[in-house]
Amino acid sequence: MPKHAYLSASASHRWLACPPSAKLCDGINDSGSPYAQQGTDCHELCAYLVESALGRESKDPRENLTYYDTEMENCAEEYRDYVLEQIEVAKQYCKDPQVMIEQRLDFSRWVKNGFGTGDCVIVADELLQIIDYKHGLGVLVSAGDDVHGGNSQMMCYALGALEVFDGIYDIERIQMTIFQPRRDNISSYTITKEDLLQWAETVLKPTAELAYNGDGEYSAGDHCQFCKAKAICRKRAEYNLELAQYDFELPPTLDEAEIATILPQIDDLVSWANDIKDYALQQALSGTEYPGFKVVEGKSNRKFTDEDAVASIVTDAGFDPYEKKLLGITAMTSLLGKKRFNELLSGMITKPPGKPTLVPESDKRPAMNTAKDDFNEE
Repeated sequence: MPKHAYLSASASHRWLACPPSAKLCDGINDSGSPYAQQGTDCHELCAYLVESALGRESKDPRENLTYYDTEMENCAEEYRDYVLEQIEVAKQYCKDPQVMIEQRLDFSRWVKNGFGTGDCVIVADELLQIIDYKHGLGVLVSAGDDVHGGNSQMMCYALGALEVFDGIYDIERIQMTIFQPRRDNISSYTITKEDLLQWAETVLKPTAELAYNGDGEYSAGDHCQFCKAKAICRKRAEYNLELAQYDFELPPTLDEAEIATILPQIDDLVSWANDIKDYALQQALSGTEYPGFKVVEGKSNRKFTDEDAVASIVTDAGFDPYEKKLLGITAMTSLLGKKRFNELLSGMITKPPGKPTLVPESDKRPAMNTAKDDFNEE
């Protein structure tokens, strides 16, 4: 039995937007990353803590985790507490809800050979809950919104859970939740069973058929971020090179409308350019030659060969070789744990205004007062 599905739920955001990318990525090796392993480690710890809290026999994985630390323990404990809270919510609908941890979910009725693993599935009459733990810090993950709809990964998981339990429990709606503690993010989205099944038949199933066969049109966008072919994809190159081909000749300066056209593309352009550079470097290190380029040794900083010996020598000379610095808020939270941190230091925290940044109007943050606003007030 394969460990990963060809059309995985976790990659559904990408192959739903760009169906042929599934086949393109299938032939590219993925070496993984320390961040992925860190997430895997925390998932194991999360599962153990929840299973133990439910009185189920489970092996403590801590001694075998590569990236285990205090922060990971705190995150896993927060996740366990949240799951236990949601179990109590489910008990309002039935006395004995089903709780499944790291459950294999099969949604192959809509996606050929489609399956995935749900971090936590809580099934009760009327309400089905899907909870997905995200350990990542870089990307804020949403369960869905009224504009874009639900998170496709979680919707696939929900379909897999319905396949098993819809005839046993009278499920009317599905609540999908992303639990991302390192970003203080708990994002939930609720959809009716009817709407979910309609999406599965009208969007998921036909697009999955295209993706499985390598058909459909290539499409570039934010879904390219975790694509294994993102550095060499021609469609993504064309998409980003449109900005490089922008006609700057007349008039000599850009007006507001032209700048507004360029702004949405800049982040994608920078990301694409960096992906190309990283890919080319790795290929060059493996022997590929790019005309006009060579691999050289980059700048580096001096370092002590033996820090303990240096400290001893400087101490003997009558000096203190160490600098002392108060831990930052993130490190202090990891040291104390979030609950203890709040008890001791909640009144000692201030949050100064952030540096002004230009974002799309869809951003949920309130707009700052600008010089134009100040002038209008006068």
